[in-house]
Amino acid sequence: MAVIEVRNAVKTFGEITAVAGVDLDVRQGECFGLLGPNGAGKSSLVRMIIASSPMSGGSIRVLGKDITVEPREIKAQLGVVPQEDNLDPDLNVLQNLVTFARYFDMPKAEAIRRAIEVLTLFELQERQKAKTDELSGGMKRRLLIARALMSRPRLIILDEPTVGLDPQAKYLVWQRLVSLKEQGVTLLLCTQNMEEAWRLCDRLAVMNEGVITALDTPQALLAAHGGSRIVEARIRADNNRDLVLEKLAGGHFSWQEIEDVLYIFEDGGRELGDDLEQELTIMNRHAPTLEDVFLRLTGRALRE
Repeated sequence: MAVIEVRNAVKTFGEITAVAGVDLDVRQGECFGLLGPNGAGKSSLVRMIIASSPMSGGSIRVLGKDITVEPREIKAQLGVVPQEDNLDPDLNVLQNLVTFARYFDMPKAEAIRRAIEVLTLFELQERQKAKTDELSGGMKRRLLIARALMSRPRLIILDEPTVGLDPQAKYLVWQRLVSLKEQGVTLLLCTQNMEEAWRLCDRLAVMNEGVITALDTPQALLAAHGGSRIVEARIRADNNRDLVLEKLAGGHFSWQEIEDVLYIFEDGGRELGDDLEQELTIMNRHAPTLEDVFLRLTGRALRE
């Protein structure tokens, strides 16, 4: 069963197309990861899914409801963890949660009970009387996740949930998210943390320039796009550059070039061999990772 159904979704801002005809299904009870560089269209897609930004084209159904017809009903069943801190600095930790519960017409006594429950879950119960500006950045992130659980949502959207967390807090959050998934909660996770995506996600979609370029399990993406080994090398002499690239093409190698460094993918049983290696200064050889897959699909050049 699909909890989120996206069909040919389009989002434009004037002449700029942020999302260019995306199709996507997120299944009941899975953790689905959305990866992509800055400007890939992830945030625009998520804002459409949570009915906070209108579509320019296509259709989206969330929890069986059309976002253009029943946005309020959809929002009532969602938990959203934004990337930016939007906690109320005038309220303490407990008050932030209890006040948030009013959006769901929750009785105050029940709101307090649930607030203590989720604060304990994220080891924040001892800070319940603290103002939010007294919390560390990591505590604020954990509080934002705790707030998203107040309504016991069936679907949680998380935008970079562990950004800025120290290792101990990060692993705590990961454990809690795994536990939620085991309870049947569906998670849509936007992240640029490749370890997080590998550990948590059942499936991943890689977005680039407004479209999904690959979608599968992390293991299948690594097998399909990682190759068997990646070689980082520089060409020994400038006047050999065209010759080396010609040899790589003739050997059916894939590569990416950033400034003067080549990232060469040895896959399909192909290895560079002595002839090519004599033309190169080998800097590193390593087994592929999910990060290498991400960079292969989206490019290694820096984007602003």
